[in-house]
Amino acid sequence: MKEGKKFSMSPDRKTIFLVDDDVTNLTVGNDALSDVYNSFTFNSGSRLIQAMEKRIPDLILLDVEMPEMDGYETIKRVKSKQETRHIPVIFLTAKSDNDSELRGLSLGAIDYVIKPFSPQLLLKRIEVHLLVQEQKQELMHFNTNLQEMVGEKTKTVIELQNAIIRTMAELVEWRDDVTGGHIERTQRYVSILLNALLERGLHKEETDLWDIDLVLQSTQLHDVGKIAIKDSILQKPDKLTPEEFEIIKKHTTWGEEVIENIKKNTTEHAFLDYAKIMAGSHHEKWDGSGYQRGLKGTEIPLLGRIMAVVDVYDALVSDRPYKSAYPHEVAVEIIIEGKGTHFDPELVELFLSIEDKFKEITEK
Repeated sequence: MKEGKKFSMSPDRKTIFLVDDDVTNLTVGNDALSDVYNSFTFNSGSRLIQAMEKRIPDLILLDVEMPEMDGYETIKRVKSKQETRHIPVIFLTAKSDNDSELRGLSLGAIDYVIKPFSPQLLLKRIEVHLLVQEQKQELMHFNTNLQEMVGEKTKTVIELQNAIIRTMAELVEWRDDVTGGHIERTQRYVSILLNALLERGLHKEETDLWDIDLVLQSTQLHDVGKIAIKDSILQKPDKLTPEEFEIIKKHTTWGEEVIENIKKNTTEHAFLDYAKIMAGSHHEKWDGSGYQRGLKGTEIPLLGRIMAVVDVYDALVSDRPYKSAYPHEVAVEIIIEGKGTHFDPELVELFLSIEDKFKEITEK
């Protein structure tokens, strides 16, 4: 184990292990890390495994392509041991294909960074994921002692759950910086539409089974699948090619996979179940022409049909690199045009009855 720089270990700093067989990458990575973290570098997966017998890091940055033991095999070994399986792993990779990136996420990686990487981007990713890890550990502690916690303690658990969701959602939005504020606005729009739905007693048998607070929290994860999409596509300022759009479309099923991985690390699944439904179905269309599964009519879950309305509305009234924001009135007309084709006709009528509340949010 080699410390990144010659300085005294600070107990107040988090410890990062950086693994790469390329000396230049180790040097660049260490220069970015060592002013903020206790940084240790290793040139192979086997040396990382050996080092963790003496010291457990707070996060691992792991190269994918290495001789003898590649990053995929290394993360398998890290995740196979009880004492190290909780450590967040971010892949560093020169591969740009989505299959490789999705494979890493499926093996337990929490994120990936394409090499050559921006030091500022790397530090931001680390910061966010360390915060998620801290909140997850607190949540697991509370869940372990849940039988002894009532009242205010239960409220604290919910707040921690929401903090984890919010941090995950902000990570996606920070990468997809052309849609800043989208997650917060869609959550507010869903709240308005749900309240109208409940007041009118629509779909009462189904909504009576919902925990509305958890539903609203879960809306924040509807685009979490975008974490598996390359920055070059996600942040492209021009119109996407047909091939790139096909990749974007996969964020719905990738979102389901990411949420399933989160479920493996928590005993509270209700809000994640809601999130998985919205992530997987919010781009389905009433006439069956949506993606990824081409569901039609009421085959589309009600939560997905609700999210479809608010997601499209927010896209219409927001600035994008390829278009300016439409006025609220134009967005309403487009929603009306999509009645019975894109959107559930009943939900369009419900939307029209409270569209003035949407406009208030848009104007702010």
